[in-house]
Amino acid sequence: MKLVIVGSGYVGLVTGACFAEFGYKTICVDTDEKRISNLNLGKCPFYEPGMDDLLLKHLNNTKLLSFSSSLKKSMIDADIIFITVGTPSRRLEDDADLSYVWSVAEQISLNIKKYCLVVTKSTVPVGTTKEIKGIIGKKVLKENFDVVSNPEFLREGSAINDFMRPDRVVIGTENNKSENMMRELYRPLYLRETPLVSTSIETSEIIKYASNSFLATKVAFINEIADLCEAVGANVQDVSKAMGIDQRIGSKFLNAGPGYGGSCFPKDVKAFSSTANKYNINLSIVNAVHQSNQERINNIATKIINNTHSNSTLSILGLSFKPNTDDIRDSTSIKLALLLKNRGYTVKCYDPEALENARKEFRNLIYCDTAIEACNNTDAIIIATEWNEFRALNFETLGKFVNNKKIFDLRNIYNGNELEKIGYKYYGTGK
Repeated sequence: MKLVIVGSGYVGLVTGACFAEFGYKTICVDTDEKRISNLNLGKCPFYEPGMDDLLLKHLNNTKLLSFSSSLKKSMIDADIIFITVGTPSRRLEDDADLSYVWSVAEQISLNIKKYCLVVTKSTVPVGTTKEIKGIIGKKVLKENFDVVSNPEFLREGSAINDFMRPDRVVIGTENNKSENMMRELYRPLYLRETPLVSTSIETSEIIKYASNSFLATKVAFINEIADLCEAVGANVQDVSKAMGIDQRIGSKFLNAGPGYGGSCFPKDVKAFSSTANKYNINLSIVNAVHQSNQERINNIATKIINNTHSNSTLSILGLSFKPNTDDIRDSTSIKLALLLKNRGYTVKCYDPEALENARKEFRNLIYCDTAIEACNNTDAIIIATEWNEFRALNFETLGKFVNNKKIFDLRNIYNGNELEKIGYKYYGTGK
């Protein structure tokens, strides 16, 4: 089976490399010539644990993975074509920008020479896959293609494991032929007894948005509970632990913090609500989640401002929206840094992997190459992302460089009592 992955961003590249690991001949296609050139040299354009090794293995050893800027050439003898291009929020709007999707669909329609499946793996509003079918159907006989919805559920930082050992695989199809082809494609996962959810195309598209919106709801909920805990002297970590033991609730996504960010939750929550509005459905809970998350970072900033002097120097540890990635899209850490800088603070930043990306986009912040450098001559340390590197900081050593020993632990990774014993003023989240 020959696969073509259109788009070599995060989803496309992980998908292509993992299908190569399954033993499929896979070509990743992208219009960015420089990116394709670097990929052919084995250079991954982003940080993801395990990706470098996987790329080199199937690029150089097995020869199952290749990269091209020509969709036309890549589609020769292709059995399945995946659309994995980005669907960002429209500028100044909440709905998804599908221009890349429509462009790819048009290009595919010009190059189909034999029967193949066209699979939407990009996160798209309900109805998009059927519209892709309409675009392709204007130029291709209906017996020469089918469309399928196959949403991704990859978490940055653990994407390879998520692909190879998923909780489930969702496929939305219109007929037995396309369903059977997708079942055969994912047959390697049957050995792990991975549930395969086969449903309609529309249902499959909604599953992705509903899943992300629900997880975002859990994050926003526990953050509001954290505020209440702080107000009454309770401990949100104990609350979260007790809630999570209940199997009806579960423990995941119940860690209080500065709010959700990244490339998925913010845009997907907004797009889901926008889509519902087009059908005169008000997703009031989803809307409230978005509003709560928008307010979260302002509340965090206010807490820091109320407990520091306006001319202070602050050190922010962690810039990526989560650990084990260099992705700073909608990063709450970055938003916090900019808010504090605008309030007159000197803000120094450090991150193990995201410094280069941050430097390119936000040039008015001070960047440091180590945590010690970031904390030198600072008045307060803000732990914003829970990188492993920050879980065992030597605060006795850091104390030699810090002016006012204040720690704002936005991720609750430290024991405040222990830090206060060595002279720090500790501010946790929700406790």
